[in-house]
Amino acid sequence: MITRRVGLCAGLIALALVAVSGCGSSARGPYNASAAAEQRNIPEGERLFQKAMTKIQEDADEAEQLLNQALTADLYHGPAHNNLGVLLLKKGKLYEAANEFTWAGKLLSGHPDPRVNLAIVLEKGGKSQDAIASCKTALEIQPGYLPAVQTAALIQAHHGIASEDQIAHLDTIIERSSDPVWRHWAVKRRLALGARDGESDAARP
Repeated sequence: MITRRVGLCAGLIALALVAVSGCGSSARGPYNASAAAEQRNIPEGERLFQKAMTKIQEDADEAEQLLNQALTADLYHGPAHNNLGVLLLKKGKLYEAANEFTWAGKLLSGHPDPRVNLAIVLEKGGKSQDAIASCKTALEIQPGYLPAVQTAALIQAHHGIASEDQIAHLDTIIERSSDPVWRHWAVKRRLALGARDGESDAARP
């Protein structure tokens, strides 16, 4: 899996570029293609997707064109929807990115990354509770999935959202993250929440 850094909250969240092969689905995507199921060119869609993946780090505009071409060939290529969403989000096109991540989630029903990516878009769009819900969906698909835990913890911290699982998320990051920046952030946040709880307890009669 390839990840790219974006500036959400503390600048720690990574958008996930899905690198698995395309999956079939009966879900309809946002592209206007008549009789899409009958017109699918799965090999061509996969070829264009793989070509886009070789360009995505060095030439985002060309990669975006290739992903659109891949989806013209195969409307139901879930990773192409997800990765196009990543590029659109980097351009600040929140609505379009959310649309791509939503359809990627339908096409990649067993993959948590489109839900985590959608959470990042929703947070940027001011829908923090919906973003948390998207993280929870990702964790239902893959319990303990660290990127979903990290995303939820940052959104909770950024918006001051009180949650029973907030401490658990921070503890998971401290215990499992190999990134010292993440661990340092989680320890500081954990200590801050502990101090706040201690002050609340001291104030009680």
